[in-house]
Amino acid sequence: MPWPSRKRDKGAVADKKEPDAKIAKTEEETEDKEEEEKSTKPPAGSSKSGWKNWKKAKESDSGGEESKITYCHWLLKSEPESRLEKGVDVKFSIEDLKAQPNQTTFWEGVRNYQARNFLRAMKLGQQAFFYHSNCKEPGIVGIVKIVKEAYPDHTQFDQKDPHYDSSSRKENPKWSMVDVQFVRMTKRFIPLSEIKTHHLAHKADGGPLKNMMLFSRQRLSIQPLTQEEFDFVLSLEEEKPH
Repeated sequence: MPWPSRKRDKGAVADKKEPDAKIAKTEEETEDKEEEEKSTKPPAGSSKSGWKNWKKAKESDSGGEESKITYCHWLLKSEPESRLEKGVDVKFSIEDLKAQPNQTTFWEGVRNYQARNFLRAMKLGQQAFFYHSNCKEPGIVGIVKIVKEAYPDHTQFDQKDPHYDSSSRKENPKWSMVDVQFVRMTKRFIPLSEIKTHHLAHKADGGPLKNMMLFSRQRLSIQPLTQEEFDFVLSLEEEKPH
């Protein structure tokens, strides 16, 4: 396997306070506080202009029609810093992905049912944000695409793997994985704190990030995104950091 399993999914914790990434591809079976960010409520109007300008551009492109509320993109969390889990270093950064043959790897080790179901819903060619989690400054660093749809995760049968599951049977595997390939780095790092500022503003003014799962189910290491959510977050790479 290209790297030690870096997705951990049971009882993960919010970013930086506790692990939760592809490797952590970490997951939570219990819900705790929102991802810890010391960002306060955004200053009045701080996100509204960006949201309105983005919406105006989108309406210009689409004739003013609203996008369908369907999940067609994803956010995948992975830990860029070393952390031992059952004696195995679960570190896996986007640089590690770029170093893999054909810049492709399998996304294994997910042990949360909701996250697993999201994996099973992924379609060939769909894109996802690669998100660095459980680190000094969590956030989005790049884009990957799905190059193989869900198939059985072999680590569930490997007794030496941190994510071995003795209750899973080869004739009826519990856990799945997909293959992902590096597409590109984002033009700049998009920190969680910046995304959260927009999320809080959008909750008030009805912007595209108002229901973003990154803040409602923050511990899930696999998260779906609507087209609007993906497009808005991607548009942030064109803006100067606040």
